[in-house]
Amino acid sequence: MAWLEPVTLAGEHATLEPLAETHEAELAAACADGRLWELWYTTVPRPEAMQAEIARRLSLQQAGTMLPFAVRHPGGRIIGMTTYMNVDAANRRVEIGSTWYAASVQRTALNTECKTMLLCHAFERLGCIAVEFRTHYLNLASRAAIERLGARLDGVLRSHQRMRDGSLRDTAVYSITAAEWPAVRANLNWLLRRPRPSDPVPL
Repeated sequence: MAWLEPVTLAGEHATLEPLAETHEAELAAACADGRLWELWYTTVPRPEAMQAEIARRLSLQQAGTMLPFAVRHPGGRIIGMTTYMNVDAANRRVEIGSTWYAASVQRTALNTECKTMLLCHAFERLGCIAVEFRTHYLNLASRAAIERLGARLDGVLRSHQRMRDGSLRDTAVYSITAAEWPAVRANLNWLLRRPRPSDPVPL
């Protein structure tokens, strides 16, 4: 049995369910909510490219390097995607990334809860020693949200990736370790319980 198996994670604000080809139409509608593909500092597929993106993620799942999820709103509609990626089963490490949400649900408790569920599963079910987050160095909203989760900056990979517009991306690398998880979990649970201003959402 593979270390990382498809699983459904359910919360109050969202449910993470295994990505499937049947999610294509709803995901195409979700990315059109806010025209997310126009964001220069991240990569969100256009509606017409959603089928290919789903196939890409499922291919990486088959190869054992990704576990992709569709994000379902309590109202019933699919409103985004997220993944465990860059899976390192030997060292019990994963990255949480390739995440995007429809504009209408951004800056809500949904993102915090999704990250909490993924972190909880990674540390408490999979026995991860560390979980990474990566984002564009200039994506300040994403960096602020990652830091709000309790992740610490490990460093910056300079000229790490070429973006669609030809520019080079410096990648900020963050992580949470197993030793840090109990305190991070307590803080995330507190954030989800308390009335608070809207949070920025990492993409």
